[in-house]
Amino acid sequence: MQLQLISYLMVCGLTLVFAEDIEDSEFQDEESPHSNQIVYRPPKPAGDVYFVASFDADGLEGWVRSEAKKDDTNESRYNGIWAVEESYDQKMPGNQGLVLKSQAKHHAIAAYFQRPFHFKDLPLIVQYEVRFQNEIQCGGAYLKLLSEDDQLDLRQFFDKTPYTIMFGPDKCGQDYKLHFIFRHRDPVTGAYEEKHARKPEVDLQSYFIDKRPHLYTLIVRPDNSFEILIDENSVSKGSLLQDMTPPVNPPNEIDDPNHQKPEDWDDRRRIPNPDSVKPHDWDEDAPPYIPDSTVMKPDDWLDEEPEYIPDPKSKKPPDWDIDMDGEWEEPKIPNPKCKTAGCGTWKPPMIPNPAYKGKWKVPMIDNPKYKGVWKPRKILNPNYFEDTKPFRMTPVAAIGLELWSLTPDIMFDNFIISSDERVVKQWAKDTWARTKAIYDADGPGLIMQLFLAADKRPWLWGVYVFTVALPVILFISFYWPNQRFGPPDDYYYKKTDDVQLNDEEKITEAQPPESALHDQRGNVDKSKERMKGSNLLKTKVDLETSSQAQGGGEPDPGQVSEEALRYRKTTSK
Repeated sequence: MQLQLISYLMVCGLTLVFAEDIEDSEFQDEESPHSNQIVYRPPKPAGDVYFVASFDADGLEGWVRSEAKKDDTNESRYNGIWAVEESYDQKMPGNQGLVLKSQAKHHAIAAYFQRPFHFKDLPLIVQYEVRFQNEIQCGGAYLKLLSEDDQLDLRQFFDKTPYTIMFGPDKCGQDYKLHFIFRHRDPVTGAYEEKHARKPEVDLQSYFIDKRPHLYTLIVRPDNSFEILIDENSVSKGSLLQDMTPPVNPPNEIDDPNHQKPEDWDDRRRIPNPDSVKPHDWDEDAPPYIPDSTVMKPDDWLDEEPEYIPDPKSKKPPDWDIDMDGEWEEPKIPNPKCKTAGCGTWKPPMIPNPAYKGKWKVPMIDNPKYKGVWKPRKILNPNYFEDTKPFRMTPVAAIGLELWSLTPDIMFDNFIISSDERVVKQWAKDTWARTKAIYDADGPGLIMQLFLAADKRPWLWGVYVFTVALPVILFISFYWPNQRFGPPDDYYYKKTDDVQLNDEEKITEAQPPESALHDQRGNVDKSKERMKGSNLLKTKVDLETSSQAQGGGEPDPGQVSEEALRYRKTTSK
């Protein structure tokens, strides 16, 4: 039964592997008539969308480069270059994307929606691809959903243009981020405040350094929940009411700004002891270490010899330029004469000073006037409000990229904004999934991926060892459940013939009932008598044989065994 179960699992595993191979082959057949040629087809959305852009057929059609000027000048704010082109490796010929080209410059570009999105009864789904073709040092790849406004002019789009949602990756130094920020309107004051989602608890580093395209998805639902996905895997989810910083709703009570701490309020828990006086023999100037007076200078110490001397083998390089390189100095080497005893000015070794006590400090005692930590009293928050539907944000009418990056050639592709998750998933299947399949086919195998993962996270080696060892142990346990490895239980008692404790227990356990024991004893006595008679008879025969061999008479005493003598005595009696 166990063998059948294991065989069944192996067959299932092989079936899955072959199924994946078949799917990959079908994908390749679908993509191209020839196995070594890939034909890219621009995607089309499978349903209703608010915005979509793949850059394959239309390029930058509908996108507007910002012409915003710096304050009080005619100088452009954004001099970075945008381009539509294929990726470096061109793994899918014909697939183009929007590329941020310039290094260490500001870039800004935007496009209007097909129609504005109003936060009412439908979810908002934002999805796009980002690929850092060079390992990014510092820069962002996030987008902004610009707020609907009659005065919205994308030619004047800049960093202060009002937005409703900001979403996407960002990195500088060793800080890897994935932003989700929305601007919430205070219903009391009318002011807007940014609310930041907590940082995802997954390691984001690989998405910035592996030079592969990654799919970023944001879903905001009418029930005030949100979810963030990378490559269709959820990395963060939460509530607009509970998981944003600062919180959407302010506290009901706040500290009274007019309440001041009383002047006689003493919040010091411990104070210096006013009755403590520094001892008269306390020497604060005593050094911590003093020369050891018991050590004398060696007789062969060379006071006049330097510890280092010029290297006699060194020579001034022929191309040495005094004006460029300065005066040439011979390199120094240790003085060989100093190996025996020492050279230079002799100084005795230092030892701890027994008289050293350091700086005297007044000892601390509990403050008898301590009243505790002072806190201002609470009052009702005059700006308190309760917004139970933060999903009802300001409508959005355009998408914008306003970025600065120290690393160029960041590639954006396949933007889609919709309310239908089915449409967005199909779009991902028609775009990113196909690209991913090509990268996976050219990437390292499963074993190499495991090694690469363990190289980044050494603790995975323990997981690998446990994963391999556990099936082996279970296999042995199933097939040899009674097999022991190591010495038997009574191994250490076999070194002597003396009766051991376990032997007495075994004897006790093996004792039969009293009646059976009595019958056994009788049988044993009868058996002993038969054996005795047989031995006596054998001894008698031996004596007669010996006597005949000697020509009759008494046998030779040297040839008579003890048994024969005992027999002779027994018969004589």
